[in-house]
Amino acid sequence: MRLLSVHVGQPTAVQVGPRQIVSGIRKHAVPGRIGVTAAGLDGDHVLNRKHHGGPDQAVYVYTREDYAHWEEALGKPLEPGTFGENLLLEGLESAGIAIGERFRVGGVLLEVTASRIPCATLGARMGDAGFVKQFAAARRPGFYTRVLEGGDVGAGDPVTREAGPAGAPRVVDTFDLWFTAQPPREELQRWLTYPLAVRLRRGVEELLAAQDRPNPAPSPVG
Repeated sequence: MRLLSVHVGQPTAVQVGPRQIVSGIRKHAVPGRIGVTAAGLDGDHVLNRKHHGGPDQAVYVYTREDYAHWEEALGKPLEPGTFGENLLLEGLESAGIAIGERFRVGGVLLEVTASRIPCATLGARMGDAGFVKQFAAARRPGFYTRVLEGGDVGAGDPVTREAGPAGAPRVVDTFDLWFTAQPPREELQRWLTYPLAVRLRRGVEELLAAQDRPNPAPSPVG
């Protein structure tokens, strides 16, 4: 495995339906090496702090193998950074990665914490509001990580993968949770024993609380 490219985003106006928002989803490739801290990549702007960023979702990773799927599905080549990823890796697919797995990338150690969940901003970035449903159906979400050891990274760096805790949910399992009306209670309770991102953990706890209420209504995570 290796790191193909590194991307950071600057504040850019994006048209989301009738609204214009400012987002950092449009990422551009960074030449040379760039520093990575617990807050993420130097120079990367995260505007919507309610749903993005923070120490548990400091770095977003996507893979060349996932890009190959989208290039075939969309019938066109895609520029690295299209999906708003910070790091584009080659040598694996994102869905099968498990929570708690670790990746050594250059001088940085990352720990997987959650899947990416598509939103209207991604649809606007792709120029297609319907892309959110297409992204959900493909189940190739990419994954967020926390930074356990800061350092610097650059295109071409080797990547090594370290196993996480046994039995941890896969990235695609945490992704599917957002689209499941009544996930199994035992499964949700088990997930809380793993190093989930704080937003995902909060969502799981809210689902469990909802199931404790009389006649709980179906409730999505979040």
